[in-house]
This record gives sequence, structure tokens and C-alpha cells, in this order.
Amino acid sequence: MSTTALRTPSLESSRNGAVAVAPADWRDARYQAFMLMRLTFTVAPIWFGIDKFFNGMVFWPKYLAHWVDSIMPGTAQQFMYFVGGVEIAAGILVALKPRYAAYVVAGWLAGIIVNLLSHGTYWDIALRDFGLMLAALTLGRLASVYDPPLSFGRGR
Repeated sequence: MSTTALRTPSLESSRNGAVAVAPADWRDARYQAFMLMRLTFTVAPIWFGIDKFFNGMVFWPKYLAHWVDSIMPGTAQQFMYFVGGVEIAAGILVALKPRYAAYVVAGWLAGIIVNLLSHGTYWDIALRDFGLMLAALTLGRLASVYDPPLSFGRGR
């Protein structure tokens, strides 16, 4: 393998102000990892979000810490409808713009971790979600190479 194949593009601004983005190369293990994580963080939140409405995999309200339930309006199940909507939106955002949405997912997972730790029962699930949070942060870093930033400036 040549050293050219191992180089990543410079993220410094070029003369026209554009940011270099690595090409999509399915032979590149880094790009494969990016796409696998992008797919995972698109499908999983959407799937789990939809299940919050049906409780097919598990009865989701049981994971809600009592202090969260006490400060949120409505029932725990009604709050899970909100959670499901947020998770579906997060998955769609990852599909569209992983450069930014990966950090949204990581923040959401951090909130879930706090909820689970304060529940005092689901330590194993909190640890799993910590691993997922680290993976979402990794997706964000990979996306900084493979997903171009949003551009709101004038066309050049």
C-alpha cells in the first residue's frame, strides 16, 4: 500500500474557503468504519424510537428514573412517546448529516446514562450506553473527514 493511500485530506481551508473532504472509497477501512457506524446510528435510534410507541422489545417506562418521571408532565409512557420521537429524529439526522448529528446522539446517550445511573438498577445498560456514546463520538470524528460541513455562504 502506498503512503498516498494512508494520507487523509487536509482540513485546512483552501484558497476558495472550502474544506477538503476525503473521497468515498469503499476499499478504505476508515471509510467502511464511517459508513458502518453511520448506518448503525441511523437504524438503531429509529428502531428503538419506534418501539417506544409499542413496547415490543421491552416495557420502556420501567427504565425511567423516578425523579425524571416526577418532573416531567404526564405519565412515564407519555414521556417515552417524546423520547421515541427524539430518537427517530436523531436517527434521521445521522442519515442526513452525521458530522453534527453524531454529537446530538452522543449527548442524548449521556442523558440516558445519567437517567440509568440515577435509577440505581440498570448499571449494565448504562455501561453499554457509555460504549455507544463513545462510538457516536467516534462517528463524529470520522464524519469530520468524510462528511462536508454545512455551507451557508455565497456560492463561489
